[in-house]
Amino acid sequence: MTINKSILFKYGGNAMTDQKLKTQVLRTICSLKDKGYNVLIVHGGGPFIKQTLKEVNIESEFIDGLRKTTPEAMEYVEMALKGKVNGSLVSIINEMGYKAVGLSGKDGQTVIAKKHLHPHENKGNIELVDLGQVGDVDSVDPSLMNLLLKNDYIPVLTCLASDKNGDTYNINGDLFAGHIAGALAVDQYVILTDVDGLLLDKDNPDSMLHELKVSEINHLKEIKCIQGGMIPKIESCEIALEKGAKLARIINGTVPEQITALFENQKVGTIIKK
Repeated sequence: MTINKSILFKYGGNAMTDQKLKTQVLRTICSLKDKGYNVLIVHGGGPFIKQTLKEVNIESEFIDGLRKTTPEAMEYVEMALKGKVNGSLVSIINEMGYKAVGLSGKDGQTVIAKKHLHPHENKGNIELVDLGQVGDVDSVDPSLMNLLLKNDYIPVLTCLASDKNGDTYNINGDLFAGHIAGALAVDQYVILTDVDGLLLDKDNPDSMLHELKVSEINHLKEIKCIQGGMIPKIESCEIALEKGAKLARIINGTVPEQITALFENQKVGTIIKK
């Protein structure tokens, strides 16, 4: 059996905080290996960062919903993402009999970061705000991930990376995953979230958009169809497609059956194409 198509899953949110659901989701993702697919997982871990910082009494300052990350907080952010979340995912996957390798963008200089300056509106003027150790993706080198995939491993990456000076940055998990998916030119980039896909009207489950072209995204933002937490998810799909991914899709990660349905020619989630 040779398929060797590659699928990258961006995993996070509610599907990660429920232990039983987490195991179900990972089992479903990893079962694609048995069907001949190469599988990668990229994760964030907002709830775990929040909990860890609370435990060590580090107050977080937010600007437009974005966490300002001091060097002191960064140490604990890395501890939460690499130690707690990444370690847990790798252990569960290995226990199922697959071979997972836990990584961040720092490993093998896979991702080089740059400081993120956030455009913040103040009294009608736009000013760029320094959020500390919050970064953007500057470049991706996919060679380590390709080496792991070639040798039958499942790379599990968290969204941390260093800049050229060796300073560590926390990067938005969705945007980080989009860059990785593009650099690897994956066949499918799948974002697992807690809704069934993109709704034209968020209060009407029947208004699901099953397919969407990149050229339609700006209009959907203008009419507030794409808003809040869905903005970085859609933007990450744009990045992935622009950089080389074949197809992007948003599905409900709290319903593991939707992952299985991806490969049974069923209509599931929202597909984004160029």
